[in-house]
Amino acid sequence: MHTRPHRCAALILSLAACLPLPGRAAPATPDPARLAALEAAIAGKDIQDVTSVLLMVDGQVAYEHYFNGAGPETLHDVRSASKSVTAMLVGAAIGDGHLPGVKARVYDYFPAFTATHPVDPRLRATTLEDLLTMSSLWECDDENAFSAGNEERMYVTERWLDFALALPVKGFAPWMTRPQDSPHGRAHAYCTANAFVLGAVLERATRMPLADYAAQALERPLGIRASHWNRSPEGIGMGGGGTRYRSRDLARLGELVLADGRWQGKALLPPGYVAAMVSAQARAGDGSDYGYQWWGLKLPVDGRETTVWAMSGNGGNYVFVIPARKLVAVVTSRAYNRNYAHPQSRRILTEFLLPALH
Repeated sequence: MHTRPHRCAALILSLAACLPLPGRAAPATPDPARLAALEAAIAGKDIQDVTSVLLMVDGQVAYEHYFNGAGPETLHDVRSASKSVTAMLVGAAIGDGHLPGVKARVYDYFPAFTATHPVDPRLRATTLEDLLTMSSLWECDDENAFSAGNEERMYVTERWLDFALALPVKGFAPWMTRPQDSPHGRAHAYCTANAFVLGAVLERATRMPLADYAAQALERPLGIRASHWNRSPEGIGMGGGGTRYRSRDLARLGELVLADGRWQGKALLPPGYVAAMVSAQARAGDGSDYGYQWWGLKLPVDGRETTVWAMSGNGGNYVFVIPARKLVAVVTSRAYNRNYAHPQSRRILTEFLLPALH
């Protein structure tokens, strides 16, 4: 069963039914038959565990619906889509002068650790950009259960920061591609510890808890009034996962990227940072591009493979951004650790939402 839609809509929320933003014309109403097919697929369990679908076109809500007990005020646990927000906070901190740039060296922010722990010179050179692109030399791979830095190993320790900073140097077996031979010169390995340490750097640089800085730099300026950030056992904000937002607020984050970091005339992210964030900086193992903790997914759009930039989290949680269409799409889902989670959320975009706009 799905919940009753927001009072501004029945099955479709279109600009024609809501107050328009000044100076913007109403987008075309999506095809009701295609959206009804989506809802039937969810009701019939062909698509499972989805809690919301929200489509924005040219800054206006074109479709919004909630399912499986969720509603407009539900705070969705978007898991690793949080990493993309952390990347945006790094950009905000560069813009407001708390961080000098993506080439800043990570270990410089933790002098107490370096004073008491020997650090390999190759790791000592680790930059924020290395963490943003998941291409540090830490032996850390969440997709390898044997990896020293696998996130599940971090979660059962008392001090996550020390765990991450003390990781050994990655070795490259003969069948592994070295950085110099990898696309963009970076050997990518998905590692939640990278995003967690970025959050720790932000706390050191801003002298604020990560949740407070997020509220100051992004959330309040965007009109986001409710969110939830997790913390590690030692009290450091968890920049790597578990953040919770309303669907409309996830859409605002997507809209900020669509607007190159500007919101209501103010630059929340510095010029050029968003372009770098959603540009190919590394190549993931599945063939996707990877920017600054944003995924460049290869999806079928208008009959051809297209790079769609997205926030992505366990369970099938997504914020898709397609600048050429002035489009942001949010899919939230509780299909955690299910193999169908990501394919079905991508299917919602490519088989239902995009065709509904033709």
